[in-house]
Amino acid sequence: MVLDLGGRLTQHIARRIREKGVYSEVLPCAAAPEEIKSRGAGAVIICGGPEYVKDDTIKLLDPGLFEEIPVLAMGYGIIPAVNFSGGKIANLNGDKGGEVKTEVYPEKHPGLWGGSFSSFKIPWMGDYSIEYLPPGWNSAAKTETGTVAAAVSAGNRWWLLGFIPPEPVLDNVLEHFLFEVSGLQGGWTPASLVEQSVTEIRNTVGDKAGAVCGLSGGIDSAVSALLVHRAIGSRLTCIFVDHGLLREGEAEQVIKTFREDFALNLITVDASKEFLELLKGVKDPEEKRKVIGNHFIRVFEREAVKLENVKYLVQGTIYPDIIESMSPSGKVVKSHHNVGGLPDSMNLSLLEPVKELFKDEVRQAGKALKLPEEMINRHPFPGPGLAVRVLREINEEKLEIARRANAVVEEEVKKEGLYYHLWQAFAVLPDMRSVGVKGESRTYDYPIIFRAVTSQDAMTAAWYPFSHDFLDRLARRLVEEVPQVNRVAYDITSKPPATIEWE
Repeated sequence: MVLDLGGRLTQHIARRIREKGVYSEVLPCAAAPEEIKSRGAGAVIICGGPEYVKDDTIKLLDPGLFEEIPVLAMGYGIIPAVNFSGGKIANLNGDKGGEVKTEVYPEKHPGLWGGSFSSFKIPWMGDYSIEYLPPGWNSAAKTETGTVAAAVSAGNRWWLLGFIPPEPVLDNVLEHFLFEVSGLQGGWTPASLVEQSVTEIRNTVGDKAGAVCGLSGGIDSAVSALLVHRAIGSRLTCIFVDHGLLREGEAEQVIKTFREDFALNLITVDASKEFLELLKGVKDPEEKRKVIGNHFIRVFEREAVKLENVKYLVQGTIYPDIIESMSPSGKVVKSHHNVGGLPDSMNLSLLEPVKELFKDEVRQAGKALKLPEEMINRHPFPGPGLAVRVLREINEEKLEIARRANAVVEEEVKKEGLYYHLWQAFAVLPDMRSVGVKGESRTYDYPIIFRAVTSQDAMTAAWYPFSHDFLDRLARRLVEEVPQVNRVAYDITSKPPATIEWE
């Protein structure tokens, strides 16, 4: 269990643990001890950043939680660990502040450092230091100035690292802590979730109730639908809602794939006019997401009452949706349509078969379910669709511009042979115009912002360094084939600090 005290590395640590075949979950630091114990945590990692440990958040951690569970505290996570174990942190509000580079010299502790690291450079949080360790604890590493940088408890059950180790040191530390200190076993894979999920769904729904699935055609809802279908068969009805915010040709593709190829019960609903009417005048991206999420549920409920004994709604919620929609401090990155956008009261209970998986893990589960390769590796598309790629207020004209521009981007990326190398590539339509020239005439039209990133799980992402020739060809096509466009810009911002989508 990774307890989140804030900071951008928490999800990275959780992912690294899963890659080693050990299932991990992220919980906020305020999680009740009973919740952690009820989930059968065999080990705990406390990982944190400076924003939350300097306030009352640290008081929420219960020392009694860790009496029998091995603990690894990293970064600012060592502050509460040292304090409630009988040691003392000094200079929490010191003058240095921020991160400073320093050399760390490991001391002898079999397995922890891998035995091959005489020293390594790390970013040290310069606004605190360990004044003294808890009784019976020993230093495991020191900085070049003699500050304790890592420590271990007398019983080797507690490990404190006042930094996040560089690769491959981090790899060694995690393996040592998971397998030698905690005695955990590897072997967990996303595919192993398939049969477990089917059994859980069958037990939850029972042998009489029915379910409806919000099927979008993306990998998340596709895997969710197939898992539920495997569990309850024909008692699942899939509902595809065309909210008017889809990619070019998407509605036709979804109908063919799931109704004809997979023979699922599929109802199609054209609610595009309803959604566009509700979105009139809505400019704030959070509000757009909530409007769309709320009305999605209402449409599902409306269709579900026409069916017999439907009690459950299936959604393709994945783990990054949950993590980004919540934080230790209550500060939301963005409300995902199927998390923060849900109405307070619903007439259907939720089934979320893949909510514990990252995107690439959902794809692995999709392979186990024999989904076709082109569906498994299709680029993610946001639940609110083009509503969050048309910035601020939307209308039919703007949607059509964004729809055509996104199609051009996808075509060119595929021609370049990069589609399956990229996590996402798409076009954004900003709420502005600029002066240009087409032929002999002045234009005052929209720019298109091109966005393309590589990523493993969408928690972090890097912009892709296209050749100048490719960018030139793409810009020319967009300007020539989308009449209302006269300018193209390429977004070269990674995540963080930016998110992948613009809204």
